[in-house]
Amino acid sequence: MTDELVRVYVPATVPMLTLLRDQGMPAASAHAVTPHLREWYAEGDEEELEYVAFTRAAQDALQLLRADRAAPRRRVVVSVDLPASAVGRGDGELGSSLVEVVGAVPLAAVAAVHVDGTDAAEDVAAAADVVTEALAGDPDAQFTVDSAEDHELEWYDVTELDLLLRPGS
Repeated sequence: MTDELVRVYVPATVPMLTLLRDQGMPAASAHAVTPHLREWYAEGDEEELEYVAFTRAAQDALQLLRADRAAPRRRVVVSVDLPASAVGRGDGELGSSLVEVVGAVPLAAVAAVHVDGTDAAEDVAAAADVVTEALAGDPDAQFTVDSAEDHELEWYDVTELDLLLRPGS
């Protein structure tokens, strides 16, 4: 019996993409369509549920940027297809899309890489600076985060990873 594949959205930074390419990304918290998300958003179709999980991963990428001040100010979400056995339970809260990736994420599992365009850098930098305050309920900070979220992440095929990692890209 084969292990069913689960689409998982892993928040990242541009420097983390180098790790992904060279050795795989370490295990991490990520987002996926979970039973808790399905129950909370019962009217949503699969595409809508995937968008919620993806958006939450992009929000978590802001927190990674806050922690890594040297990383380029671009949100990164890596879409991966992992065996269900490599995806651990999240927090179990109603509506949660949080999961834990068990083991490193191999490059071979990557379906796509999503990265902010360079035009989003200013808004993303401002959002990364206040994301903690936004999560705590500060409406001004949330407005700043929303401004970054107005930028759609660009889609890259895994074969474009080296191009994406070139200086100035």
